[in-house]
Amino acid sequence: MALDIRIFPCLNDNYGFLVRDRAAGLVATVDTPDAEAIQRDLETSGWGRLDLILNTHWHPDHTQGNAALKAATGCEIVGPEEVRRAAPLDRVVAGGDTVMLGETTFEVTETPGHTLGHIVYRSAADDQAFVGDTLFVMGCGRLFEGTPEQMWDSFQALLRWPDETTIWCAHEYSAANARFTLSVDDRPETAAHAAKVFDLREQGRPTVPTTLAAEKAFNPFLRAGDAATFAALRAAKDSFVG
Repeated sequence: MALDIRIFPCLNDNYGFLVRDRAAGLVATVDTPDAEAIQRDLETSGWGRLDLILNTHWHPDHTQGNAALKAATGCEIVGPEEVRRAAPLDRVVAGGDTVMLGETTFEVTETPGHTLGHIVYRSAADDQAFVGDTLFVMGCGRLFEGTPEQMWDSFQALLRWPDETTIWCAHEYSAANARFTLSVDDRPETAAHAAKVFDLREQGRPTVPTTLAAEKAFNPFLRAGDAATFAALRAAKDSFVG
């Protein structure tokens, strides 16, 4: 892999990600939930620089560090137009665009649903994807702005990626997602997969990243089959207590 990736907790349940292109030594952060945590990890890693911010959507827990990190490092901020609702943005990107980090090419895919302008970033050469709040381990983002049909279409875009794609999700919601999954999927293999999630969380370890293959096998939202079934599942999850 031509990328080095660091994951670290931010806020209550967000993850921060630092990504370094090995060839050029350039560094990006995917979203900015906590500028101080990101700067600490830049120091801990020894990478010592920040060249790029890749925003996935406008929500403050993904953009609130933009201004401070820009002021501290002079980095370029890239993201969808909607980011300007909450934070500074230097370059607008949309589906079909690419963003370079040294020799690494990130392809931009539009994934409306959680928000209307949500995007994700994938390095096809490295099989690494940063999906923000579109997809989680055994879960998906709430539909704050988009429709079930939009989110379902967004899933279809992700499902075109290779199964071995590594998926970096922006939140640690996996235990709650697993409990809901067990309420709608009684397969023994799903129970075994959920048990691994619970074990990781009991140890205080992240369940992220996952793989597209694992989500295709165990994520009830990806397995819904159509937009109407997905909508019913999403509504059930929104009111689920367990």
